[in-house]
Amino acid sequence: MLRTNAWNTYNKTQLKAVEKFADDYKNFLDNAKTEREAIDTIVNEIEAAGYRELNTLIGGKTKLKKGDKVYSVWMNKSIVMFQIGSEPLEKGLNILGAHIDSPRVDVKQNPLCEKEGLAYLDTHYYGGIKKYQFVAMPLALHGVVVKKDGTTVQLNVGEDEDDPVFFFSDLLIHLAAEQMDKKAAKVIEGEALDLIVGSRPLMVPGKAKKETKADAKLTDGENYAIGYVKQEITDSIDASHAVKRGVMAILYDLYGIEEEDFISAELEIVPAGKARDAGFDRSMILGYGHDDRVCAYPSMRALLETKDLKRTGCCILVDKEEIGSVGATGMQSKFFENAVAELMNLTKEGYNDLTLRRCLANSCMLSSDVSAAYDPTFAASFEKKNAALLGGGLVFNKFTGARGKSGSNDANAEYLAAIRRVCDDNKIVYQTAELGKVDVGGGGTIAYILALYGMNVVDSGVAVLNMHAPWEAISKADLYESLRGYKAFLTDMDLVY
Repeated sequence: MLRTNAWNTYNKTQLKAVEKFADDYKNFLDNAKTEREAIDTIVNEIEAAGYRELNTLIGGKTKLKKGDKVYSVWMNKSIVMFQIGSEPLEKGLNILGAHIDSPRVDVKQNPLCEKEGLAYLDTHYYGGIKKYQFVAMPLALHGVVVKKDGTTVQLNVGEDEDDPVFFFSDLLIHLAAEQMDKKAAKVIEGEALDLIVGSRPLMVPGKAKKETKADAKLTDGENYAIGYVKQEITDSIDASHAVKRGVMAILYDLYGIEEEDFISAELEIVPAGKARDAGFDRSMILGYGHDDRVCAYPSMRALLETKDLKRTGCCILVDKEEIGSVGATGMQSKFFENAVAELMNLTKEGYNDLTLRRCLANSCMLSSDVSAAYDPTFAASFEKKNAALLGGGLVFNKFTGARGKSGSNDANAEYLAAIRRVCDDNKIVYQTAELGKVDVGGGGTIAYILALYGMNVVDSGVAVLNMHAPWEAISKADLYESLRGYKAFLTDMDLVY
């Protein structure tokens, strides 16, 4: 089959639109490196567009009508948005679904330690990563620390030019003969990902050194770190853990954080720096977190930019996909089903269990997740005519899974025919793909979970180079075609069995 390069379809006006949307997306990536940051950024944007919080409407017993815009956030990590259409909810929703978590490295609950004059945070990686890709590069620390009194402290360190950054060390090449013989999975092992966060020991001003009274005064953090309780100031503290105590003093002074507060913290280690245009022609974007925010952002924007819908439009952005969609904020939880039930209860038709089941079964969904872009450097891992190409437009995967389609949704032919009609009628540039050669590997999405309701679901998304690496690459044209395709799906998809 002939392939179309999306860049060849644009006029000058469309090229400006491509660049404008790419700039909006880069700004989103820079402000949404964690799930919580993504939710905060999204809520700010959709509230400005007139979306109202579901729980507030429930409390006020507000009745919903065509055109109303509603959202619900769950545990600050997942969100579902609705725009009420003219048809009853029983006839189904048109759903855009994606995930907002990305592969990264998390800080453990008892992390702070000192080894030979260096202070470290112990970590546990999250999702599928090549661990060696994260060493010897500048890293940032994002997340929250929740204290016992319920106070939440937000951390975002390493992104501003004046911020310090952090790093995992690697063995110098001169001494790495044994390391270089290891398999890639063992070159850097999980327990070796210890984040270096300091090297300066905490010293206490001493009377013998004739400091002024002001010089001798300790900060609250220094007092905390020393365990200072009504004892005389000495020349120096115990040399044991002096660097660790120095880090503790800084955390206490800047954020009011004590060491035990790490127990109730969620801190994520991500690449430091902004998303950037890539290539002399600026046709690509290199950034952290394309998987899967490159699908989440255009899904959200598509719902914001459509109106007068026939079928109610829905955008659901979830957490935990990278580790199996588990937990209260993953797609396997009931928060989406509960939100639809509450939404239905506020409409004229009202809620009952049978109506809810019909609504979900009659729905159509694009499970939007990234596809592996064909990489000529590693051509042996792909089957070219069934691989996604950068610039080839929105990607549809009839199935994902591994080997014999294990763990896949595998959309039916009738639904794919309807998808083709919508795309062709709206002149969307699109392509179909599989995830590499049949026996090479595989992967999954949230598609199979929504398909449990009996609804039509197909995987779609954007092709990515360097997937799951600290810096991934996408085509601006593919990003723009995803927005156009998602908007067409919301307005034109009406397949119901």
